[in-house]
Order: sequence, then structure tokens, then C-alpha cells
Amino acid sequence: AVISPGADFAMVVRNSCLYGRPTGLFAAAGVAAGVLVHVSYTMLGVGLLIASSTALFTVIKLAGAAYLVWIGIRTFRARTELTVDLGAGPGLTRAGALRSGFLTNVLNPKTTLFVVSTFTQVVSPETSAWQQAGYGLFMAGAHLLWFGAVALFFSHARLRARMLKAQKALNRAIGSVLVGLGVGLGFAR
Repeated sequence: AVISPGADFAMVVRNSCLYGRPTGLFAAAGVAAGVLVHVSYTMLGVGLLIASSTALFTVIKLAGAAYLVWIGIRTFRARTELTVDLGAGPGLTRAGALRSGFLTNVLNPKTTLFVVSTFTQVVSPETSAWQQAGYGLFMAGAHLLWFGAVALFFSHARLRARMLKAQKALNRAIGSVLVGLGVGLGFAR
């Protein structure tokens, strides 16, 4: 489930290609931090409440969908002024990259369902809090490793140079994917 392409994947690829390796890695760390939020409320039982409250789940789903559409439109409409040497050019701060990865993950109700369903399979009332925390750290670590690898791959100098030459098409493709994911998420039942 971690490696299936989705909003987190698109965000990390976008940040890695457009802004470089450190920015992509910070976005990956933001995704992993988002997973920890899901794990924390699931351990506290709020995940089951969200899963059982259609209204609350719908609000979270629509907020996540709106965020993805907003980021997608911004990406689609972005100017193509970036160059391969991004050291002095415009960019996304590390905090901004961390925030974008975090928000993309934490506002994704599919991650909520993934974490809740995974925990209900491996956790029982007798499972200690330490063991539950271990499961959660494992899930966050798996996300960090996978998306860190994605960031390293898509920020490789030669691949990035080629992709930045086609930056306008890349912005439109990734922007369209993010908008499509947001719209799909908004209408998903």
C-alpha cells in the first residue's frame, strides 16, 4: 500500500523534480509525519470514530480533496522559470516541503482507512501500547524509506535535467494528476 502511486507520490515527485533532493526528502519526511498523526489518533480510538461517523469522514475527505485540487491547479499554472541549478533561484523552503508532504498525507482519508484497517487486523485489546506504537513507527518508517527513495530517484541530476527541460509539460501532468486525485477523492464513496 505504501508504494501504490497516489497523492503522496505525486507530491514527492513534484517537489523532487522541481526543487531538488533536499526539498524532496523533506516532503518525504512530511508524509511520514502525517502517517504518525493517523497512527496516533487510531491508537486513541478516534480512527474508529471517524470510520463510523459519515459526516466527520466526509468533512475530512472534502478538505483533503480541496487541498489536492488547490495544489494541482497551482502546479498546472506554474511558470517554467526554474533551472537545473536551483541554489539561488526561486524554490520551496524545507519547511514548505515538509508542510506540503504532511498536509497531503494527513488530509488524505484513504490513509485514515489504511491505518485503521491495518491496526484492526494486527491489534487487539490485549496489545500493549508499546507494541502498537512499534507498529505505527514501522508504518511511518516504511513511508519515509519509500518516499525518500522516490525523492532520491526523481532528484537525480540527469533525470531532473531532462524533466526540467520539459517542465511545462511536467507541471501540467503532475498538476492534472493532483487535480484528478482530488476530484476523484471528493466524489469517492
